[in-house]
Amino acid sequence: MSRLRVVHLVDDTTAGGVMRVLDHLLTAPELSRDATHSLQVVDRRAVISGRIKADVIVSHLAVSWRILPWLLSLRACHPHAKLIHVEHSYTKGFVAANVTHPRRFALLLRTAYRIFDRVVAVSQAQGDWLQRSGAVQASSLTVIQSCVDLSAFRSIAPVAHPIRIIGAIGRLDRQKGFDTLIKAFRLTQRSDVSLYIYGEGCEEVALRALAGDDPRIHFKGFTDDPVGAMATVDAVAMPSLWEAYGLVAIEALAAGRRLMVNPVDGLTDHISHGAQAVRDGSISAWKNAISDITEQQSELRNLRSCSEPRLEDRFADQWQKLLAEVQ
Repeated sequence: MSRLRVVHLVDDTTAGGVMRVLDHLLTAPELSRDATHSLQVVDRRAVISGRIKADVIVSHLAVSWRILPWLLSLRACHPHAKLIHVEHSYTKGFVAANVTHPRRFALLLRTAYRIFDRVVAVSQAQGDWLQRSGAVQASSLTVIQSCVDLSAFRSIAPVAHPIRIIGAIGRLDRQKGFDTLIKAFRLTQRSDVSLYIYGEGCEEVALRALAGDDPRIHFKGFTDDPVGAMATVDAVAMPSLWEAYGLVAIEALAAGRRLMVNPVDGLTDHISHGAQAVRDGSISAWKNAISDITEQQSELRNLRSCSEPRLEDRFADQWQKLLAEVQ
């Protein structure tokens, strides 16, 4: 019996969460037992030329009206292949923060998703929203929470002392809500607590201006060593305005770090694993959460809730099950 050929399509290979998940998909031994996974970079602006040699084609592209003709062409050129779309971008929070014409956007999602045999949501919260909104029928929707190899994060020494360094890790973009975090942090009074910000992006100048001359706030820049960055902090803050899932969350929990999140979109998936929801996501709520977490004097409990069962195993099992179902 020939091995299943699975080709994953991307049009943007910029370092980030999507590419890290794809790297895990392509290299996880459990996923290579029954299928050959490969990556193909496509140009959405160009006409599809030549047939993609695959039994299953998985789109990791951002859906838009501009790409819709390309997706229709993809379907027409591969009538016998199964098409899967993984929705890495859109959530209830995204629509609230960015979409000015919700009905038109809902029409786009319904139209695009019907091109595919299955749609994958990357968090339970995102999947619930996609189904409630009518974008995807329940029979066509699968939830597979994003994952990467967490073994190196599990090996980081646990925090066994009061929290003194809070980390914010991710693109310096409006989405991440680091402006709220900086404003909240500056309202706290402890001189022995620091905020480390790892990342780069278009909001860096504005965020540095918000930080002002506060010596407790340190911009660490981009790092290609997320394990090393996690090892330098005692807790992680994720004040995102929207977030399909949030890989930093599972990495923080696997490393035994306390995790504070805005209770929006996929970040709510992590609350049952030990993440602390910061009520309404306001500056005052974040200020109180930071104060509370840094004033605790007792030894912190180990939060390695992503260790058992291993999220990597569940991720592989769910992808194997999906591929078996679409054959």
